[in-house]
Amino acid sequence: AAPGWFIGIGWSDHWSFWKEGYPAVMITDTALFRYEQYHTMEDTPDKIDYDRTARVVEGISRVVSELAGNP
Repeated sequence: AAPGWFIGIGWSDHWSFWKEGYPAVMITDTALFRYEQYHTMEDTPDKIDYDRTARVVEGISRVVSELAGNP
């Protein structure tokens, strides 16, 4: 189960679409709660774990494909 709401969700790019009634699923690593550099000058690409990001994207892609009926 996932929460329907958490602090900071209004800062997401999704917020303006949700307010207008467009459905969307937000996938987040909750960085703003555990990553001190989030949206600061120190929030730089060298801090990204690209291998992990690729695995997450692959997993999400599979879930979306299954939900769409395209196994």
